[in-house]
Amino acid sequence: MSDELTFSSSQLEAIARALGHTDDGLTGGEIGHLLTTARIDDTDPGITKWTRLFNAFANCQNRLGHRRNILAFIRFAMKPDRYAHSPQRFEPMRANLNRGLAFAGLQVQEDGELVESARASTLPDAIRRANELRADLAARGVHADVLAFCRSELVADNYFHTVLEATKSVAAKLRERTGLTDDGAALVDRALGGNPPMLAINSLADESQLSEQRGFANLVKGMFGMFRNTTAHAPKLLWNMSKNDAEDLLTLASLIHRRLDAAVMPARI
Repeated sequence: MSDELTFSSSQLEAIARALGHTDDGLTGGEIGHLLTTARIDDTDPGITKWTRLFNAFANCQNRLGHRRNILAFIRFAMKPDRYAHSPQRFEPMRANLNRGLAFAGLQVQEDGELVESARASTLPDAIRRANELRADLAARGVHADVLAFCRSELVADNYFHTVLEATKSVAAKLRERTGLTDDGAALVDRALGGNPPMLAINSLADESQLSEQRGFANLVKGMFGMFRNTTAHAPKLLWNMSKNDAEDLLTLASLIHRRLDAAVMPARI
């Protein structure tokens, strides 16, 4: 990778918009710190985040004649250990950033390493894939909370991030319904296990219904174990998620969301 090249204005804008994204980007304080760390002048600290970044990047590149400091900023910003206390921020930011970097033939890997990739104009393809996935799932009657993850930035390369985010949404709903702060199997055991459980998918009136409750809890834990935990920790290149597999998993996530929406909190004596 040559640090002596320069980014085009449109590439700089795409990178700045990703890093300064309103919901999934860096905070204003983080931007100031990282600009200082990368030795880039913060030319307009009081304006919109992405414009602040674009102006700082453009000024630095125009002054020095290379992109070295901007690459350094990206490397500092995407160090995974920066997100140890808020890991949910890393993947959405990486997905947004890789969509912009694709036009420059670069990408950030799961370990935060910035590497060369095939230069591509990925946005139209990603939008097409997202629309196709949404249409197929809508035809299946998939839950709206799952359809929300059919976004272009999540399917820019394959369906990995769509699956990861959809499975995370199940854990989020369990926490929302119960007030718990656990995750993974511990969350499922506390929310759906016990006698009575915090959330019941039926009236628990007989052994058949108790068995259904236990089976549902095992189904949710199985989904976390097979998809969420694997995709969160395995190298992405090992998870080339196909569209068919993604649709089946997202349909399963939809079923779980519907049962959780209809679940009740039994009286505790």
